[in-house]
Amino acid sequence: MTKVATIGKGVLFALVVAVPAWLLGRQFEVIGGPVFAILFGMVLALVIPEKASAPLMPGVTFTSKKVLQWAVVLLGFGLNLAQIAQVGATSLPIIVSTIATSLVIAFVLSRALGIPGKISTLVGVGSSICGGSAIAATAPVIDADDEEIAQAISVIFLFNVVAALVFPTLGGLLGLSNEGFGLFAGTAVNDTSSVTAAAAAWDGMHAGANTLDAATIVKLTRTLAIIPITLALALWQVRKARRASSSQDGGAVQVDGTFDLKRIFPFFIVFFVLASVITTVFALPAGITAPIKELSKFFIVMAMAAIGFNTNIVKLVRTGGKPIALGFACWVGIACVSLAAQHLLGIW
Repeated sequence: MTKVATIGKGVLFALVVAVPAWLLGRQFEVIGGPVFAILFGMVLALVIPEKASAPLMPGVTFTSKKVLQWAVVLLGFGLNLAQIAQVGATSLPIIVSTIATSLVIAFVLSRALGIPGKISTLVGVGSSICGGSAIAATAPVIDADDEEIAQAISVIFLFNVVAALVFPTLGGLLGLSNEGFGLFAGTAVNDTSSVTAAAAAWDGMHAGANTLDAATIVKLTRTLAIIPITLALALWQVRKARRASSSQDGGAVQVDGTFDLKRIFPFFIVFFVLASVITTVFALPAGITAPIKELSKFFIVMAMAAIGFNTNIVKLVRTGGKPIALGFACWVGIACVSLAAQHLLGIW
C-alpha cells in the first residue's frame, strides 16, 4: 500500500498528460501520440517548480520503466504470427535487407561520429523495425535512460513526417506500381502510423490503388523482427554482465558473488513472445486483440509523457545533431535498399 501511495501521484500525472496527447495523436497520425506526450512532458518539466515535481518522480520513473514494459507485452497480442508470415512472406527478403542496412549504418556511424552506443542502437532499431514500438521494446533491454529514449523518438519522428509527406510523390516520380509502393512504404517508413499515412496518400493520388492493406501487412511483418533483435540484445547484455561479475560485485551480481539472471534478463520480452504465440495458436479475433492493441498504444503514450517529464530539453537540443545525422543516414540507406531490392526481385 505504501508503494502505491508513493508512485500513485506520478502515475496519475502521466495519465493526465497522456490523454490529450493520445487524442491529438489520433487527429494528427503523422505525428502520433508518443511525440505529443514527450513534448508535453518536456514543457511541463520546464514550468513546474522542482519542489512541486519531486513527489511525482517515483511514479514518473515507474511509468517510464514498468508501464513501458507492460505496453510491449500487450503489443504481442496484435501479432498473429501465422497470418503475418503467410501474407508478408514475399516481402521478407526486402525487410531483412533494410533491417541489416540500418543496423550496419548505425554501428559504423556510432563509431565514426562518437555517438553513444545506446542512442545509436535505439535509432538503428527504431529506423529499421517499427519506430516507437521498437524503441519501447529495446530501451529496457539495453537499460537506456529517459534522455536517450527521448532523443531516439525525436529523431524517428522527424523522418517519419518527412517520409509520409515526400514518399508518395517520390514513388510517383519513380514510376512505382501499387504493389511496389506498398512494399516501399511498408519497408522504408519507420512508424506504423506514418506507413498508413503514406499509403493512404498514395491511394488518394491513384484511384483504386488499395495499397493501405498491403503496406500495413508488410509493416506488421517487419514488426516481428522485434523478437530476434531484442532477444539478441538481451543475451548480449547477459554476456556483458557475466563478464563484469567475474571482476566486481553489484548490478546483476548477488551478495555471494553469483550471477543473478533475473536482474539482467528482460523477461517482459518473453511475455511479449508468449502473447504473440497465444494470439496465433488460439486465433484470437479482432474483437479481443484490437482493444488490447489500443491499450498497448496508450501505455506507450503514458510512458513517453513520463520520459518527456524526466528529460532535460536543453541538453536534448544541444546534443541532437549527431543522432539526427545518424537517423538521416539510416533512413536514406533503408529507402535506397528497399528500392534496389525491389528492382532486383523484378517488382519495380
